[in-house]
Amino acid sequence: MNIEYVLPTDIEKRSFEIIESELESEIPGDIKPIVIRAIHTTADFDYAKNLYFSDNIVDKALAALDRGAIIVTDTNMARSGINKAALARHGCECMCFMADEDIAEAAKLHRTTRASASVDKAAGLRKPVIYAVGNAPTALIRLCEHISDGSFIPEFVIGAPVGFVNVVQSKETLISTGIPCIVARGRKGGSNVAAAICNALLYMLDNKKGVKK
Repeated sequence: MNIEYVLPTDIEKRSFEIIESELESEIPGDIKPIVIRAIHTTADFDYAKNLYFSDNIVDKALAALDRGAIIVTDTNMARSGINKAALARHGCECMCFMADEDIAEAAKLHRTTRASASVDKAAGLRKPVIYAVGNAPTALIRLCEHISDGSFIPEFVIGAPVGFVNVVQSKETLISTGIPCIVARGRKGGSNVAAAICNALLYMLDNKKGVKK
């Protein structure tokens, strides 16, 4: 097997070329950058089939980011993976409450998870919120409860928790709410996938606005 020599600055571009050459089906142009970035992050072509996109989600997501939305993540890993320069270019910021002392106290008091308590805290934010879940189905379940009673309606939700317990159920419940969302259906997902989707959208907004990176 021959080693392919690629300049460091060209590795991502070359990776995308390989992904596109190996895709088994055509991906619609409006969602293609998101699908390809998810595959690039995971080396898993299943994301070409298992990513769910609600109607007009890309336009809605880009509009929210263009208004300077706050991205709230359910892990600091996802928060770390989102491009801070891209956030700053569009007046956005990213938050994660999981390590906050008041979240630990609230979770203990209400006998719930920190991820669920974090959703309650995010409900108090006074700016448009994008909620990106890459780990905790309890975060999605709590979001769905808020959406159902109208107490907290994020601009859109990225639902990509990974695992076995209530993972599939939480994702399907999110889809059934009708809220704008991008969901990694099934058991697969992860903080890296949630961050990759956020980054794909930020870069798409860069391109739409002609921003030079």
